[in-house]
Amino acid sequence: MTGYQSGLLVILCFNVIAAYAVYLPMAAGQLNLGVAGFMATGAYAAAYLTNEAGWSIGAAVPAGGACAGLLALLVAVPILRTQGIYLALATFALGQVIAAIFLNLDVVGGAAGYPVSAYAGPGAVFAATAAILAAMLLLSRTRFALYLTAIKSDPVVTDLMGVNVRAVQVGALTLGAVIGGLGGGLYGHHFSFVEAQHFNVALSIFTVLYVLLGGVQTVWGPLVGGAFFTLLPEVLRAGGGWRYVLFALLIIGVMALRPQGLVTAGAHWRPRRRAASRAPSRTSGHPGPETRLSTEVSGS
Repeated sequence: MTGYQSGLLVILCFNVIAAYAVYLPMAAGQLNLGVAGFMATGAYAAAYLTNEAGWSIGAAVPAGGACAGLLALLVAVPILRTQGIYLALATFALGQVIAAIFLNLDVVGGAAGYPVSAYAGPGAVFAATAAILAAMLLLSRTRFALYLTAIKSDPVVTDLMGVNVRAVQVGALTLGAVIGGLGGGLYGHHFSFVEAQHFNVALSIFTVLYVLLGGVQTVWGPLVGGAFFTLLPEVLRAGGGWRYVLFALLIIGVMALRPQGLVTAGAHWRPRRRAASRAPSRTSGHPGPETRLSTEVSGS
């Protein structure tokens, strides 16, 4: 593998990790435009622990993810009192505030940035991405995933079924922040430098686009969307300056033809007898298995 190919795969991994950080809240119907702030929290926390406390990368990066998750847990209750566009604006403002704090925090370099003493190679990035993907696949088969889907469909009915809607929403935002913090910590240690300017609103918006383009109905959506946005511009590089125009046209075409995303749950591929065997669960007090975050992929 050449250096170019390795570098491209590393960027793909970071984009996919960021996409999964946004995917969990979106699976519950929450638009999080502050994911860059949680990634910055994880990046700076992990870098500080490595530089000042002498922690290993294996300890500092998960600790950075935990710091991002703790921050999300603290702000989740007031933020989740809002809905729709107001929730998006609240998370957007949170991300901007976090970036501004680190930009003016001299202990981590302020606007000049913060060098990181330890280095995480491509292998560590690949392994972490694979672990996060595996965790998401396992999570998609749990009752928590059923609740996310049910809340997105109808939070009022889900609440009447006995599900603690607010707790599930807080959990989704917190878990997403943990994933974002892990990605931020890995980013800082791979590039050996952290700067607040990188974690801007553009990063949050692009990350949301990864998920929307890939699809929110299935756990594979963020992976496909991240790959589309990362690899396709390189494929179109031969087009010179026109590649950006071609890329934009392709995005418009995909969104027009596949507004639900490139990957869908593919429920129509399941045999009818499987659907019939699951019918009794629809009368139970909890969402049935048919509502889970599907790991099946459909191209139609």
